Amino acid sequence: MIPVRDIVVTARFLSRLPAFLRKPVSTTEARAIIRRRLARREADFLALLRRAVYAHPASPYRALLRLAGCEYGDLERLVVQDGVESALRMLYRDGVYLTVEEFKGRRSVIRNGVTIPVDPWQLQNPDSAAHLSAQSSGSRGPRTPVSLDLVWVADEAVNRGVTLAARGDRPPRLAYWDVPGGTLYPLLAYAKCGAPPLRWFSPVDPAAPDLHPRYRWSARAIRWASRIAGAPLPRAEHVPVSDPLPIARWMASVLETGGIPFLLTYSSPAVRLCQAALAAGLNLRGAELRLYGEPITPARLAVIRRAGAEALPLYVATEAGRIGDACLAPGASDEVHLFHDLHALIQPGADGSRPGLPPHALLLSSIRSRVPLVLLNVSMGDQAVVEERSCGCPLEDVGWTTHLHTIRSYEKLTAGGMTFLDTDLITVLEEMLPIRFGGAPTDYQLVEEETADGQPRVRLLVDPRVGPLDSRAVAEAFLTAISQGSGVERVMGLAWRDADLLRVERRTPLTTSSGKILHLHQVPREIS
Repeated sequence: MIPVRDIVVTARFLSRLPAFLRKPVSTTEARAIIRRRLARREADFLALLRRAVYAHPASPYRALLRLAGCEYGDLERLVVQDGVESALRMLYRDGVYLTVEEFKGRRSVIRNGVTIPVDPWQLQNPDSAAHLSAQSSGSRGPRTPVSLDLVWVADEAVNRGVTLAARGDRPPRLAYWDVPGGTLYPLLAYAKCGAPPLRWFSPVDPAAPDLHPRYRWSARAIRWASRIAGAPLPRAEHVPVSDPLPIARWMASVLETGGIPFLLTYSSPAVRLCQAALAAGLNLRGAELRLYGEPITPARLAVIRRAGAEALPLYVATEAGRIGDACLAPGASDEVHLFHDLHALIQPGADGSRPGLPPHALLLSSIRSRVPLVLLNVSMGDQAVVEERSCGCPLEDVGWTTHLHTIRSYEKLTAGGMTFLDTDLITVLEEMLPIRFGGAPTDYQLVEEETADGQPRVRLLVDPRVGPLDSRAVAEAFLTAISQGSGVERVMGLAWRDADLLRVERRTPLTTSSGKILHLHQVPREIS
């Protein structure tokens, strides 16, 4: 049964969508908007916190600021005198921040002996209108609810239009290869900047009975409304990761007509796509892949380039939207420009790390007034190298001078687009699998690594001492356990099965130098 709230939100959204799509933002207008944003960045930041934090009694940030002794007047003086980032660093030192566990509501915030409970719903922006409901990707634990405002979608569309124009005069022919649900939001953002995607390929069958009905009816409703607006959006076409050749053929056909195919997807499916193109003798020279959700490592990039395509990284989070876009003169395979008209960013540094926050952790804060979730020094569980440098690419001319690269998760496993925390694996690895198949809590371990050709590999190690067992049954039990639920979990579980990412291996779990057996063992990736 569809919740009444979903019906109300969808009805409100559909009533406003035609007017939204009839007025796309031009590149000239977008550049002017970004200049204005950067000029009043400090004022916008202060206005957001005044309305959505200081005037919002339920906000956990208000409690943190009060505990830090920072009233609005104090914050205003800090920002006016030293800028947004300097003020955020001072707030961080005084305990105003959220780790990813605290942000997700999995752990209470404790500062100076005071406990502050955090409910992700309390982080919603009270000034943001709920036009479209979404959820962050995640595990079987609580996920962050995100109610997307069409004003915020238009804010992000401005940045997308500028980054598309930076690639050259020929307009690209856009397509998405992603699961139902969160894809609807970026489809609308690209349509708003005058570049509606032409195709939507889904790695999961949109008609699968396992999918929640909201994925089907919301996509249909948006297609109907977009047709009324005269800017039709594509329907979802099932193209599994195991057979990406239809997408490769579409890209090759676009190239033959002189167009630029522009595919947005995760990096590991992109590698599969390029391998299929190479095997079929298809030349993808000139094609562009905008990749998100997983690291773009040199090995993956090499496979993509062998097929003739180019990979451009995106840094995206459902809770924050698009955080950065590809540098066109990069020094690293995943280098992006930070959209600091939309976001502020600081890092703890070597002297400021706290439990759950390593030195290179990224702490994000919101700037725009209609952002769906208010972020104030919030960690999404990612770390990166952050630097200011002159690259000479067109995005620098816009005013985006902060660069991020070597972006990696320090608390999450992401492979094939599925994300979950180490804490969420404990029940499966220490309880469910041992109860069903035997053995002790330390006999099962998940290992994420990358093959020589850039493909992700996820191995479920089972200690030989457990005794004889059916590896296929173990894999199925694991996938079933992490796919519980009817929403995001089920979608991503289907994607893992289709991509055949998981392998069960009989060997002793790996240990750290101190002798620990971690639930999730990731091959170390150094940050220089």
